[in-house]
Amino acid sequence: MDNRQNSTNINWFPGHMAKTRRLIAEKYTTIDIVYELVDARIPFSSKIKDIYNIIGNKPKILIMTKKDLCDLKVTKEWVKYYENLGNHVLLVDLNNTQDYEKIISLTHEIMADVQEKRKDKGLKEKEIRALVIGIPNVGKSTLINRLCKRKVANVGNNPGVTKDITWLKTNSDILLLDTPGILWPRLDQGTVALNLAAFTALKQEILPIDEVAVYILQQLSEYYPNILQERYGIKKVTDVLEAYEVIAQKIGAIKNGEVDYDRVSLKIINDIKTESIKGITFDRK
Repeated sequence: MDNRQNSTNINWFPGHMAKTRRLIAEKYTTIDIVYELVDARIPFSSKIKDIYNIIGNKPKILIMTKKDLCDLKVTKEWVKYYENLGNHVLLVDLNNTQDYEKIISLTHEIMADVQEKRKDKGLKEKEIRALVIGIPNVGKSTLINRLCKRKVANVGNNPGVTKDITWLKTNSDILLLDTPGILWPRLDQGTVALNLAAFTALKQEILPIDEVAVYILQQLSEYYPNILQERYGIKKVTDVLEAYEVIAQKIGAIKNGEVDYDRVSLKIINDIKTESIKGITFDRK
């Protein structure tokens, strides 16, 4: 076990992500508006770094998903930050029907000028084409299924569920272009990579599980000691090995006097993955 936070430098650019970028470029002229999804628990780390290289100057709604899982006070600071940069921002709970209505309403509001110009030319209103884009596991498929009011996209809490790029019809005069999750070619910021791994935007084999689990414990210790105490019976992480021993005792991960470190690490990671731990935001202003 090693509790050091190493600088992470990962070259990770699967072929389907490169293909997605090419296909978006091919369909660029048909796109009217962009839905950029980020995870409300990591509103900075989950944002595609070169998003404007992909979408150019298309109008965009920044949709922060998983409102029900984040620390609202901290995440709302990020909402203000992105709004001050000129973004349309919606903080949504993917299980709340009213939040989907807000997305539809804002879409029509943003597209009102375009529709009015068509009306002036004697043309009928166009069916709005919206690109849905974001890193893996931010809720793109869930959002699409709810907007389409039927299952048209596979949902999973592991990255890489969506493989293809396709147009999908909704009941709101909006066509959605579903895309696989996109990550940038190089993750050279340790904290960003660890945040992505902690919230399952990276496949589990990309970073060592103990490194990710220790990072989660340290974040909880610093910002959410009440959750740390309630979930694991630890007041503060001052010694990682000691913390692992306490958790191992709690979950029965000690055999012949030896701690099963991998089992403890997986328990910590899965507690976030299965949404057993809520009310947390790791990105800080």
